[in-house]
Amino acid sequence: MADALNPPLARRSGLGQVFDRVAASNLLAIAVLLLTAFLVLAPGFTTLPPMDRDEPRFAQASKQMLESGDYVSIRFQDEARLKKPVGIYWLQAAAVSVGERLGVPEARTTIWLYRIPSLFGAVGAILLTWWTALPLVGRRAALLSGLMTAGCVLLGVEAKLGKTDATQLFTIMLMVSVLSRFFIASRNRLAPPGGMLLPAIFWIGMAASILIKGPIGFLLVALTCLTLVVLCRRADAPLAAGGRGAIGDWFASRDWQWLRSLHWLYGAIFTLLLVSPWFIAIMIQTDGAFLQQSVGQDMLNKVAGAQELHGGWPGTYLAVFWGTFWPFAPLAALAAPWVWRHRREPVVMFLLAWLVPFWLVFEFFPTKLPHYVLPVYPAIAILISAALFAGGLPRARWARIVAGLIPLFATVLAAVSVGAVWFYQREIAWLSLLLGLLAIACGLWCWKQLGRGREVEAVLGCLATAMLLYWGVYAGAIPRLQAIAISPRLAAAAAMPQCAHVQAASVGFREPSLVFLVGTDLLMPGAEAAADFLAQGTCRVAFIDSRSEPAFLAKLAALGKSVPPSARVDGININGGKKLDIGVYRSP
Repeated sequence: MADALNPPLARRSGLGQVFDRVAASNLLAIAVLLLTAFLVLAPGFTTLPPMDRDEPRFAQASKQMLESGDYVSIRFQDEARLKKPVGIYWLQAAAVSVGERLGVPEARTTIWLYRIPSLFGAVGAILLTWWTALPLVGRRAALLSGLMTAGCVLLGVEAKLGKTDATQLFTIMLMVSVLSRFFIASRNRLAPPGGMLLPAIFWIGMAASILIKGPIGFLLVALTCLTLVVLCRRADAPLAAGGRGAIGDWFASRDWQWLRSLHWLYGAIFTLLLVSPWFIAIMIQTDGAFLQQSVGQDMLNKVAGAQELHGGWPGTYLAVFWGTFWPFAPLAALAAPWVWRHRREPVVMFLLAWLVPFWLVFEFFPTKLPHYVLPVYPAIAILISAALFAGGLPRARWARIVAGLIPLFATVLAAVSVGAVWFYQREIAWLSLLLGLLAIACGLWCWKQLGRGREVEAVLGCLATAMLLYWGVYAGAIPRLQAIAISPRLAAAAAMPQCAHVQAASVGFREPSLVFLVGTDLLMPGAEAAADFLAQGTCRVAFIDSRSEPAFLAKLAALGKSVPPSARVDGININGGKKLDIGVYRSP
């Protein structure tokens, strides 16, 4: 489905012609994708506080590796973290180490350093979406696919959080990009790309994926390959002599020979050599507890039931897709009829084999989190691009209604960002307001371009709409929402210039971000134990929630101590929305 097979879109505007020139050059396409990634992912990257709870858990565990020098075990304070492999912690520790050598102040508590692997993973995934799409749908559609992947909400969020999902997407795209080349070469009866470079890329991606998030990448690849083998019959296969019910004849007629290009035996050995040293070390160190907790508890619990209250019915991912893949989700709905009509074509078949089985597996898992299906979002972007350049997006009345969700969601998001600042801070976020209005106007322009058949211009307008809103939310609204920045304000209130190290205890507020910012030795006792802690030494601070203060103060009085609060920090806990009022008490 190369560009030569895609009819040129009618009524090409100047913007569309510029797009075509950029798409025709690999260098220009990469430059535009990198620039777009920066404009989309930069806002909020350094200004967002540690976002409880997952991000500071990962960051704190990485920080403890640097503090202890132990790069095998994964710990959050004294608790072993045995749910995920070590890969992301190594990457975060390396990023912080580089930051320290470059002179970043307080590097170990600077959260954006821990986000660097996620940022690089997201940028790499954007570039690999383009590279994966090149042999499938041609240059123009490949560039558009990369731009849509860059602009979707979910990847933008994951790139700003120091955890596994954006980096995992990069490793999966390494594998899928190789699979796409071998599969398409086979279906077009071409010799597979020679050499060992592509198989090496595939198996490096496999090893990295296993070290970052265990079996998820392997699961996606296995489902994709199995589906393609089931669906694709060898062109030269004779009719089965034993009838259609003969399993051996059926298997012999399937097109699985293209998988030989991956050199499975050598690749599996290479992967084992890369991943086994750490797995052996952690199994020895934990007496087998890692396997029991990561597989026996974490993974199987997600399959058997809703873990940590993150449950949902089948169809949940389809419902949240309209927000997580905004502003391009309406385009996916418009492209769906064309995809169904062309489902037997090799390109569409490959993309659906990548998308559908993995999506269905997670749709029927009881545990639901939006980022679980992120690895298939690039496939959706490529399908949309293929339909668009084949003239497959309808312009009927129903299509205009669906496309109207683009400016509608822009309006809702702009209103929520401005309204949140007013509700919590009683301030007008002027930057968010201005950029929100521009985003709404841009969304309306996209809607009109779709109605006129200028789909490329519409997609580029959608991307501009997303950029405006992301800057409005991350640069204009969230920095003003000091009500949610509880831990950074507590850490600042705890600082004592005369003390080289401050020991801290917290009662009623137990978020991981506080451990990350205040120190690994943060205590979380009861109110009376916190009073004992404060009274027994100097350079100590206690954070006491207002509901625990009467017991805390009564115990201090019984100890003959009178310590007034040096500060108060109030706000909203983003986990659950509970209002907090915390007194900061320093030792005399």
